[in-house]
Amino acid sequence: MKKILALILIGITVIAFLYYAFIYFIPYSEGVRSGELIKISYKGVLVKTWEGEISQGISGAQIFSFSIEDKEKKVIEDLQKYQGSYVKVHYKERFGTFFWLGDTKYFIIKVVQEQSPHFRSLPEKE
Repeated sequence: MKKILALILIGITVIAFLYYAFIYFIPYSEGVRSGELIKISYKGVLVKTWEGEISQGISGAQIFSFSIEDKEKKVIEDLQKYQGSYVKVHYKERFGTFFWLGDTKYFIIKVVQEQSPHFRSLPEKE
């Protein structure tokens, strides 16, 4: 009886580890999105995570929500610096997430400040 219980516990542990490894290490997709960075915050009650939003439309109707892992210090600093600017973010999407990683399945891995396409036709000041 003890052997069966031990095998069941080992089996559950192995399955849980494989599930975590699958979610964390195997990306579902990778891509780039751009828009105006409208929010970057460090939120949570018990476990704090970095969360942000990009407005992808003129009226703010299309919002792209994302998370940033704590280990991405440079990305967090850049996002805080570019608050309110037009940015291009490179992300990886996971099949799912865990509460200690973030609220969304989209995790930012790189950010670049861009010129807004809405103001490209304006003449540059001399």
